[in-house]
Amino acid sequence: MSFVLLETVQDGDERYLDWLVSGVGWTLLLAITGWCVAFVIGVLVGSARTSTHRHVALAARLYVEVFRNIPVIVQMFLWYFVFPELLPAALGDAFKKMAPPWGSFVPALIGLSLYTAARVAEQVRAGIEALPLGQRSAAQALGMTELQMYRLVLLPQSLRIIMPTLTSEVMGIFKNTSVALTIGLLELTAQARQINEFTFQTFQAFGSATVVYLLLALLVYAGMHWMEERLRTPGQEPAKNAAQPAATRKQGA
Repeated sequence: MSFVLLETVQDGDERYLDWLVSGVGWTLLLAITGWCVAFVIGVLVGSARTSTHRHVALAARLYVEVFRNIPVIVQMFLWYFVFPELLPAALGDAFKKMAPPWGSFVPALIGLSLYTAARVAEQVRAGIEALPLGQRSAAQALGMTELQMYRLVLLPQSLRIIMPTLTSEVMGIFKNTSVALTIGLLELTAQARQINEFTFQTFQAFGSATVVYLLLALLVYAGMHWMEERLRTPGQEPAKNAAQPAATRKQGA
């Protein structure tokens, strides 16, 4: 049995491998762009969640509760089918007439970004609240504005604290890109399903996609682990590193 990805598509000059590579490209573009947007929004909303201004904190909480608790597939349907109908006629028609695959990519990007941003915001909030209260008090005593306090004191420390949990969110956004197939974006999972429909080689089609997802997850984990090591605050090394000198001294005695 030949490897199906190396075969030529029926009535075409492409190979099935080209379809899979195209799917990987759209998956990477959607995940990376979505993460950049989600991280920026998440940091802003998470900071607003801890603001001393009541209305700002309430608006940020409302955003989180809405976008975090609606399934991402429902959000994509809303942005793809409902949102254009709510716009002015000319703008809605332009939105619906975007050339493929951008007509599917843009709604998928909006839905995935806003959903992930709500999750990131809660982690940013938790990171800020995990800091000692003296950090905020010291910044206020130095005469910093609230914006300066977040930018120079609170956020740099809290982002270091939540780096391990952000790793899970980055890996999650790569997996959640597969939902975009429901609105017509031919990302990795959609291309694997299309290869299966053309060749009936289910194991090879979805097995190849599984391997690609696994490799992407490992690369993301390695990259985030490297960043975590580089950004770790001195004195906050894992306990096993701190216990090593004690064990060495005991052995020497």
